[in-house]
Amino acid sequence: MMIKKFIYKYILRRKYYRYGKCRRCGDCCSKIYVNHQKGIIKDEAEFFKLQKLHPFYTFLEIVDKDENGLVFKCNKFDKDKHLCTIHKFRPGICRRYPSEVILKMQGVMSEQCGFYFKPIDSFKDIMNKLTNKHN
Repeated sequence: MMIKKFIYKYILRRKYYRYGKCRRCGDCCSKIYVNHQKGIIKDEAEFFKLQKLHPFYTFLEIVDKDENGLVFKCNKFDKDKHLCTIHKFRPGICRRYPSEVILKMQGVMSEQCGFYFKPIDSFKDIMNKLTNKHN
């Protein structure tokens, strides 16, 4: 097994490789669901408590609420220049974007986003494992 595949699957416990690069579309900064300990933040009171505890939440503004919960935008994204105004000092959640957690939450990536995911194990590999277990 390749070293990269071993590290991703067994050490990092990942199921997907992430490819691509940022195209600076800003979509990831303008429609954000925040998943905290209890799940996606659903009410304003919970959000205001988190703002007092974590500096990252002070960058967010509530823009909507839907069946999933509150929808935020980051106030550090410059729409005219398509740049993050705190890029060098951006929080970890932004540095790790996108992570496969999006897929686990049944989220979708913006069509403009330059990132994409591919499964570490191909469908053929998975089927071969299942077939070999039953023989």
